[in-house]
Amino acid sequence: MIQSELIISVGVLFTVGLFADQIGRRSKVPRVTLLLACGMLASAFDLVPEQLADLSETATVIALSMVAFLLGGSFKADTLKAHGAAILCISLAIILMTLLLVTSGLFLLGADPALALVLASVATATAPATTLDVIRQSGVSNGFTQTIRGIVAVDDAWGLLAFSICLAVATQMAGSEAELRVSVVHEIGGALILGCLIGLPAVFLTGRIDAGEPLLVEALSVAFLTAGLAVWLGVSFLITGMTAGALVANFARHHRRAFHEIEHIQWPFMIVFFILAGAALDTSSISKLGVLGAVLVVLRIAARLLGGWLGAAVAKVPKPKRGLYGAALLPQAGVAIGMALLAGQALPQWKDQIMGLTIGATVVFEIIGPFATMWALKKSDQV
Repeated sequence: MIQSELIISVGVLFTVGLFADQIGRRSKVPRVTLLLACGMLASAFDLVPEQLADLSETATVIALSMVAFLLGGSFKADTLKAHGAAILCISLAIILMTLLLVTSGLFLLGADPALALVLASVATATAPATTLDVIRQSGVSNGFTQTIRGIVAVDDAWGLLAFSICLAVATQMAGSEAELRVSVVHEIGGALILGCLIGLPAVFLTGRIDAGEPLLVEALSVAFLTAGLAVWLGVSFLITGMTAGALVANFARHHRRAFHEIEHIQWPFMIVFFILAGAALDTSSISKLGVLGAVLVVLRIAARLLGGWLGAAVAKVPKPKRGLYGAALLPQAGVAIGMALLAGQALPQWKDQIMGLTIGATVVFEIIGPFATMWALKKSDQV
């Protein structure tokens, strides 16, 4: 039976995305924020069909897999040579500063040390899709944007590693007997291996039918296969996609630009992703944050601003731009929710608190984050 309601809903989503894009261009409001707001309004008035809501998880994997490929493509040898030190120093400094400030701050506020450590590790997560789309909308293209792309690409790898270690430590501290389902070797190592197994053949096989660029069907086939296999094998599809994208970008000499076609088809998937993400946000969770949640939000902002500045100073980035990196990296999205779910499984005694605080903080950063990123991008073009 043809599901007319689902087809109509998708058509409405694309129309909303078109209007959001035009409003964003004229008002300078991040279109990510506009799409999230549309999703929240649709959810408030119960306008999202159940069939469409059921596609949310699939749309997330597809959209973020495309983002991962494009981010991996930014890891070209010349980019790493020019900005590699800044990418490494800033990303590590932000991760470490987040763990230090958030853990110590929540502990001093009275939180259990194990709970504080887990919440800090979840706070390291970023929002690659949001950041990349704001960069694209801003029209800014300079060394700062190249560095931000690189940082966002490696942040999830660092964040997953930090989260896995912190969660293992926290379960020991709490004396939890719950089975720890997070494996650094499996999540990251498996993703790197799978990315190589897909990326290396793609280096030689794609872009041969029409010399110079992979066809749209080629690009989509590789992206979908990567996402599907990663989910099936239980490894990070983000890291898998970034690995494959980086290999194609660096070793496919007959490509002018690796998987440029993905950019042409990515936006419709992103529209569905952001609107459904907005519909899934529980705005009432903001009012439930309380003092602990408010402090968590403030500490994460402070950690990213301070960590970004320190990392940029170590990498000898020009002084006027050092304070912009943390602001550009404020968005937080679905990766944090995924981490919180795993933490709740390992530490069931704090499951509700971990989920409530993470969802509330994520809503806050999804609202203010894109504006901060847009401001930092525009400012970087002026200093």
